[in-house]
Amino acid sequence: MKSYKLTLGLLLMNLFIAFLGIGLVIPVFPTLMDELNISGTTVGYLTAAFAISQLLVSPIAGKAVDKYGRKIMIVLGLFIFGFSELLFGLGKHIEILFISRLLGGVSAAFIMPGVTAYIADITTLETRPKALGYMSAAISTGFIIGPGIGGFLAEFGTRTPFFFAGALGTIAAILTIILISEPERATENNEQPSEDQIGAKRIFAPKYFIAFILIFIASFGLAAFESFFSLFVDHKFQFTPSDIAIVITGGAIFGAVSQVLLFDRLTRIWGEIKLIRYSLLLSALLVFLMTVVHSYFSILLVTFILFVGFDLFRPAVTSYLSNIAGNEQGWAGGMNSMFTSLANVSGPILGGMLFDIDLNYPYYFATVILALGIVLTLFWKQQAKTVNKVKASVAN
Repeated sequence: MKSYKLTLGLLLMNLFIAFLGIGLVIPVFPTLMDELNISGTTVGYLTAAFAISQLLVSPIAGKAVDKYGRKIMIVLGLFIFGFSELLFGLGKHIEILFISRLLGGVSAAFIMPGVTAYIADITTLETRPKALGYMSAAISTGFIIGPGIGGFLAEFGTRTPFFFAGALGTIAAILTIILISEPERATENNEQPSEDQIGAKRIFAPKYFIAFILIFIASFGLAAFESFFSLFVDHKFQFTPSDIAIVITGGAIFGAVSQVLLFDRLTRIWGEIKLIRYSLLLSALLVFLMTVVHSYFSILLVTFILFVGFDLFRPAVTSYLSNIAGNEQGWAGGMNSMFTSLANVSGPILGGMLFDIDLNYPYYFATVILALGIVLTLFWKQQAKTVNKVKASVAN
């Protein structure tokens, strides 16, 4: 048990560091714009570069996790992360910063499926939901704390946050080499893919396809919400930067805490399929409510509860995939990462176009997309029964 806790703790720390690095850049973007004389459009492309490379590399990385092992992919991802952050800290030209962000996306594509598959290997169907809840909380917390740490460290120099993150990633890679070993592969549901499900065709297998589409839908909704929240409340309610920081940070922390306290319990009561459906329903309702609320308190309340919906969805769909993936844990994790990245690229781009027409339109559109996801879960009953049968057979 002590070894399990140490291993899980180190895996969660690795994920936390990786997603911490994503947020570090946010508070220093205005300074970088002045230093390098770049436009806001260029900053947008710089932000998207991370998600684009993660999108392209994730399918390859997922297969590599299954072929070459979990540990080596995690370690490689952490070393690449450390180098990318160092490069960003040293970069004096925009081309170097783009290379850094592209490498950062590659590192996330390596780490995410590696950690997901590792956790699936060292847990049972009973303990996995709780571990995956912690995993999702580590990701959320990294996103939350990243900008705060970046802003604090930037007081000592614009590039200091990146040197700090680079050192942290390298140390984590070394600790991973020393303290954890390659796990034994999970043995539940060891059914091998048939020939017609090899490669890209596997994505369209019924047991996977709906889950992947829902990952895209929920990630798209979250990307559309987060990307334009600051502009939305600034234009509509004249929020100050401190107001925005309080609402986003407070909401994200509330969501992460709720996730840790509620996810395992709700999964046992409803199962992953129903929890996904109810999370999407809650998220769709609250995204729409953002367009009709007016007071500061109501915006705070809606945002806090909205994060609970999104933060319960992510580990629920990850748990579902790990339960049905059998010996394809790395591939399933890579696809999870790929569809998330696809939404992180397309959500802000389409949301920006809609925002230019009307500031409410990104949220109307996100509501419609999330509603489609709810309808999609209604056709997921057969797969829910399949997962329940697997759980029952393991329990017996």
